[in-house]
Amino acid sequence: MPQGHADDKAVGELLVRSARGDHEAFTGVYDALADSVMGLAFRILRNAAQAEEVTQDVMVEIWRTAHRYEPERGTARAWVLTVAHRRAVDRVRTAQAGAERERRAAMLSEGRPFDEVAEAVEGQDERRRVFGCLGRLGRDHRVPLVLAYYEGLTYLEVAQSLSTPPGTVKSRIRTALRKLRACLEGGS
Repeated sequence: MPQGHADDKAVGELLVRSARGDHEAFTGVYDALADSVMGLAFRILRNAAQAEEVTQDVMVEIWRTAHRYEPERGTARAWVLTVAHRRAVDRVRTAQAGAERERRAAMLSEGRPFDEVAEAVEGQDERRRVFGCLGRLGRDHRVPLVLAYYEGLTYLEVAQSLSTPPGTVKSRIRTALRKLRACLEGGS
């Protein structure tokens, strides 16, 4: 068994023990995964202070919700990184919504030229279309694609985090990209 799989199994066992209130086991989970959570959060947020906040929030959430981890559905690493990804993306969306509110207020007060307003609307529409098309992908295609393109993981890292053969991951990502392109070109 490769070292990564043994480590994933050990972290999974620690997470299961954490769900039963074992503080020492959670310390092991924290030590094994906090750096990965921080790296993921930083890649999404591009801000060290916010990434640290998200990391702490995620690890507290993992402690509180460890009972929701289901080892038969995937590795502890994948589960924790999924929670981290959601939390970081929520942070980005919150920041974007605030920035969008500020932009709208500035546009109303400054009477900006039409071209700038049109660009802002087009960018927002494009993001909405991408998220909508991603939402239409099945989990088997969406998760590897998000891990690779939004979190910056390599095929091998995605395969390890999902306990899936690298060839399968590569195939799923290619299929997901084709489906995503078709959805976006279809104007859906």
